[in-house]
Amino acid sequence: MAEYTSEADVEVAYTTLRRTFASGKTKEIAWRKWQLKQIWWMVDENEELIRAALKKDMNRHPFETTFTECANVKGDLIEHLKNIDKWTADQKPDAGIMGFLLRPTVRPEPLGVALIIGPWNFPFSLLVQPLIAAVTAGCAVLLKPSEVTTAVQQLFVDLVPKYLDSDAVRVVTGGAAETGRLLQRKFDHIFFTGSVPVARHIAAAAAKHLTPTVLELGGQCPAIVGASADIEAAAKDIAWIKYLNSGQICLSVNHVFAHPSIERKLIERMTYWFNEYNKGAADTMTHIVNDKNYLRLTGLAEKTEGKVEFDGVRDEKTRKLPPTIVSDVKLTDSLLSEELFGSICPVVKASTKEAIDSINSLPHPLAIYVFSSDQNEINRVISSTLSGGVTVNGVLIHAMVPGAPFGGVGDSGHGAYHGDYGFKSFTHYRTIARPTPFFFKATAFMRPPYTSANIKKLAVRNSAGIKKNWSLEKERESHKRGLVIAKSLRLLKVLAWALVVLGFADFGLDQRLGVLRGVRDFLREVKSFF
Repeated sequence: MAEYTSEADVEVAYTTLRRTFASGKTKEIAWRKWQLKQIWWMVDENEELIRAALKKDMNRHPFETTFTECANVKGDLIEHLKNIDKWTADQKPDAGIMGFLLRPTVRPEPLGVALIIGPWNFPFSLLVQPLIAAVTAGCAVLLKPSEVTTAVQQLFVDLVPKYLDSDAVRVVTGGAAETGRLLQRKFDHIFFTGSVPVARHIAAAAAKHLTPTVLELGGQCPAIVGASADIEAAAKDIAWIKYLNSGQICLSVNHVFAHPSIERKLIERMTYWFNEYNKGAADTMTHIVNDKNYLRLTGLAEKTEGKVEFDGVRDEKTRKLPPTIVSDVKLTDSLLSEELFGSICPVVKASTKEAIDSINSLPHPLAIYVFSSDQNEINRVISSTLSGGVTVNGVLIHAMVPGAPFGGVGDSGHGAYHGDYGFKSFTHYRTIARPTPFFFKATAFMRPPYTSANIKKLAVRNSAGIKKNWSLEKERESHKRGLVIAKSLRLLKVLAWALVVLGFADFGLDQRLGVLRGVRDFLREVKSFF
């Protein structure tokens, strides 16, 4: 186990990072690329050590670690190395005619020295993925791994100095008290993944220095299984995400809202899939991370007024907590009193409207999962709620979309990362203007002495179509008409390409008829708009 970093060594690490960033070393693109490649080798050459550390800390199966930790990090590295030149290049804003007069650029600049505090549930990837974004942005970084997963913490202490530039990337260790002292220092950015209570302390500490933060938190992520849902697919996915890492995932299904007409069938199929996932080796399920969380979960389960439909043999010594299904759960039940972050799955019998009302009565979750074949029902859930993300007829998928932001809202966090969103979170976009001499001549009227002629020159021409005597109904009609025109233009573009292909390709009769049928279907779709 790594001993906690002394206060003196923390100060040395902090001042070293400050000095390095001030030198401009981390701004060099070649240096950033080299560090990203070193992170690749740190992962690639030590995958067995990473898997062994997670096995020791959480009894996690090597496949789960490879899938959720190593593969995610490598995917991020490939994306960042592929795009770093584009992301870091100066940008030209769409300034219209003023672009000729002001010659503006927007330059992505690193924020400075960043503090990244990692969680214990995915202690490797959820510390390294923000590190990748910070290095790509050109920041110096202080890493604080979770003290709960001691084997992974030691791995960071051993590997980071071996692979990365110690002048620019440092690791410090510590518990709550040490982290509190660490946060007394001024950082230029803080990236935290963890619980809401700890996030409140971090946000308060950051506010004293006006330090920007990204807070990746959790929330009671619900699944809604409607009457028209594919029950087999829903049961399979919900059982999987509660089995994966023993439900210790910020995106895991916390509880299920099941329509009364399908509740029994859903529970039967979830039971089937839990049994399927438990086949094979005797103990392939991740254990609960520590005694505190094991006792918290079993305590909540003992207080429930619901009916236990499925469970297994617990082992307090090893903290093994098998998947557990509890039905007839009321909204006031102990199992819904907090985020579970475990393998217990409460099922609440509820209509879609009741589910929406319940979701809206609680802080915004990190994710909502909707299982339904009714598009109107799906749209109603999405439009009537707010969450970090939504996956329809599946779980986790919205967090896997390349180039899309991942993050929470409200109590589930703020800020986002993944793809260029992570790069942006560690970046300040600095506007630089180089006005021409003509600009100053043209704007001389802005300076005193002020006259009525100056005021006339400030008049803004109404070119936005802002009309008097306009009504909300007319605005709605105008908006709808604009959407129809925009979609029609997109379809016309498709039609044009179809006609080009038809005209120039050496198609036989059947192929030509196929294209014409496509054109016919297109015209029918356009007609349906009007």
